[in-house]
Amino acid sequence: MSDCIIGLTGGIAAGKSELSRRFEALGVTVADADIAARAVVAPGSEGLARIAARFGPGILLADGQLDRAALRQRIFASAQERQALEAITHPAIRQLLRQTCEQADGPYAIAAIPLLAEAGGRQQYPWLDRVLVVDVPVAVQHARLMQRDGITAELAERMIAAQASREARLALADDVVVNDGDPAQLQAHVERLDRCYRELAARR
Repeated sequence: MSDCIIGLTGGIAAGKSELSRRFEALGVTVADADIAARAVVAPGSEGLARIAARFGPGILLADGQLDRAALRQRIFASAQERQALEAITHPAIRQLLRQTCEQADGPYAIAAIPLLAEAGGRQQYPWLDRVLVVDVPVAVQHARLMQRDGITAELAERMIAAQASREARLALADDVVVNDGDPAQLQAHVERLDRCYRELAARR
């Protein structure tokens, strides 16, 4: 059972996945909100049953899986529909993340929450003991997105603009890792934070 839960967040193409991998290599459990989001709408789940009840059986594919494309069309066409979906899925995602972290082996665990700032921050996640933000300048985000996804500068700009601002994320931070350069430097940051979080858990 872990005694301490760290929230990990950052903007698109900031390096959250890379940071998560490096913590996992040190034996730390990382509960990923994106994986939790898929789990809470898996066939047979209460979340999927509630979505079908709210949006109609047409939101399911023939094999009982969620028709993500159909749902996406519905929620992007209406803020009300999007809010209805979030009211079903967000509490379930938060509960699963917390449960996974609390049951993890090791003194602390990490909840990787890409949209922490957009999802209500600490108000919605009061069980986070600290928040770690992986931060990069917007220009670096922009260049990485274009290279990684093979997209235009305009689309990269729109994707960044659709998220919370860099300032809003940094306002949540207890710890910040600037990931704009040398991978070796990134490893040093992770090892330093790992020591700090183990000490923090030991004092609890």
